[in-house]
Amino acid sequence: MSHLLHQAANLVAFVRSVEAGSFSAASRITGTTPSAVSKGIARLEAELGVRLFRRSTRQLDLTPDGLVFFNRVAPLLRDLDDSADAIRPEGEARGRLRVSMPSDLGRLLMQPLATRFVAAHPGLELDMVLVDRPVDVVGEGFDVVFRVGHPAESDLRSRLLAQLDMALVASPTLLATHGTPSTVDELRELPFVRYLMRGRSYPLTFDDGSTFVPRGPVGVDTGVALREAAVQGIGVGYLMACTVRADIDAGRLVRLLPAHALPTLPLHALHAFGRLTPVRVKRLTEFVAAEGVRFASGA
Repeated sequence: MSHLLHQAANLVAFVRSVEAGSFSAASRITGTTPSAVSKGIARLEAELGVRLFRRSTRQLDLTPDGLVFFNRVAPLLRDLDDSADAIRPEGEARGRLRVSMPSDLGRLLMQPLATRFVAAHPGLELDMVLVDRPVDVVGEGFDVVFRVGHPAESDLRSRLLAQLDMALVASPTLLATHGTPSTVDELRELPFVRYLMRGRSYPLTFDDGSTFVPRGPVGVDTGVALREAAVQGIGVGYLMACTVRADIDAGRLVRLLPAHALPTLPLHALHAFGRLTPVRVKRLTEFVAAEGVRFASGA
């Protein structure tokens, strides 16, 4: 019978080597030496009776057996870390924090995250994936994701962080060519930069319930691209107000039909940890919630 519980240090060395990409990097993380990491993994391979790495190249590549073993062991080690972390409610955020959020929200949060949040938690390593599509939180290995809109029903824990205003905007160049609309019917006739969700143009809805699907020659699937296209005069943009506030103030964009209210969209944090939420997830969620309230207030 395999006695893997006696191989705890070697299991950690193996997982850290895969995550860091080399024995040298893993040794810096674990506070040992590359030689100690290599010997520990060799002992683990001897215990298992399989090769975990291909060592014929300069790269550290997993064998098929190594990949299967990593995919089973890495989550277990992480769960152990998270369990200890979760019962330290006043502890410092530390470890690797893998996050997903919409591209335009990430653009706004990048500076405060780097200059204030990460600086306040030197033991933390923050990995940000900026995509507008809904990600598989568990399958893609995210600690927490931030989504704008109404999340689908799931087993994930969800926390409402803020309600964000939406805005219709266009460049002065576009309005000089097509005119500034004063009614929703006139707005319909303008070219839009269509926001694509799952390949379809996202509909525009007003507070009174009226709705239409924007038309225009260009469709994009990220808020960052939509904002840039609107600034370049390609079409009207339907965006979170906080992401275009600076453009409006600078005159790069003009807000359209301000008297026609648009529904706010909720900003949620989603994770799969249940009640034992790691400190790093709690701290980041609190930080983004505070920033979301600032965005919503116009500060």
